[in-house]
Amino acid sequence: MLTHTKEKPYTCEMCGKGFTWDYNLRTHLLTHTNVKSHICEECGKKFHLKSTLKRHLVTHTKVKAHTCEVCGKAFSLKGGLTLHLVTHTKEKSHVCELCGKRFSWKSNLKQHLLTHTNEKPHVCEVCGKAFGRKNNFKKHLLIHTKESSRIFQTKTAHSFKEETPCL
Repeated sequence: MLTHTKEKPYTCEMCGKGFTWDYNLRTHLLTHTNVKSHICEECGKKFHLKSTLKRHLVTHTKVKAHTCEVCGKAFSLKGGLTLHLVTHTKEKSHVCELCGKRFSWKSNLKQHLLTHTNEKPHVCEVCGKAFGRKNNFKKHLLIHTKESSRIFQTKTAHSFKEETPCL
């Protein structure tokens, strides 16, 4: 019955996300740990749950059993097709209560809400720079990777005699 009432009595103490069932909360709690013991042998990607790994494995096959009836684009996962269908309907059912802007996906609305709070939850441990969007944070981290690689190459080229400053 809870499913139909949309009641979510189980709440994650770490992020506030609500769940209808205790099992779903316990599964969700794994996302707050770094424990990802299920590893894809094809690409090395790691997962918290064996079921998530199994679903991922389909992406490595050429089988795309879910086809869009509108444009014919095929997907290996049913969820991919479901997300894709919104591109044809232009449906934007997720509305920002602060400014009225509409979004096709709830995740985009959640990301947008950060623009009203100026919250930047993704903080670089190397330089302290903070980001509202996870994808921008990940791109930023590459700067440090390339920078450390460049410093190592410079040190090697100069036989470690010269220190290259961080930019």
